[in-house]
Amino acid sequence: MVKIAVMVSGGGTNLQALIDAETRGEIRNGEISAVISSSPDAYALERAKCAFIPSYVLRRRDFGSAEAYGEALAEMLEQLGIGLVVLAGFMTVLSPAFCRRFEGRIINIHPSLIPSFCGPGFYGLHVHEAALAKGVKVTGATVHFVSEVVDGGAIILQKAVAVQPGDTPETLQRRVMEEAEWQLLPRAVSLFCEGRLQTQGNLVNILDVG
Repeated sequence: MVKIAVMVSGGGTNLQALIDAETRGEIRNGEISAVISSSPDAYALERAKCAFIPSYVLRRRDFGSAEAYGEALAEMLEQLGIGLVVLAGFMTVLSPAFCRRFEGRIINIHPSLIPSFCGPGFYGLHVHEAALAKGVKVTGATVHFVSEVVDGGAIILQKAVAVQPGDTPETLQRRVMEEAEWQLLPRAVSLFCEGRLQTQGNLVNILDVG
């Protein structure tokens, strides 16, 4: 059974999607063992409490550098025996050393079809604002492995979502979450825990069962 740590900073809607999927038995060979927040005020911590999942707070500002923060985070994860780290709205950029240390064991959900609207500065509503400003007709979400390059790791799963006339960043954000993020992230987590993700360079193959 793979122990999963979900890292959060805010409301925790993707965390809730994972909790609900685990409750339905959709995360095979894995269990959410810890929730780690960069903010003591994150509502995601309340979601963890309601699901009886141990939670921890590790604030970036309590450390002198990104490297020191990454080292403390890595030690916590290793002490907890974590096999998979899931970034679900985690707003702190992780150090290159941390990313190398957990290479192949960290995944992230991003609210666009990478390589569109990704990289430094593209997070939260900013992504959807950029998509609407560009006038795209289709957007979506991507689950990818985390590398030292922001949003640059190998893509695991993607799903397209239509942009509707009259969309605002808020309505588009909600539709992308409901139609893509909340479906893709639990599936990707389960595939990892089942050992069905095979990485070759920057390509990810999904292995058939059996």
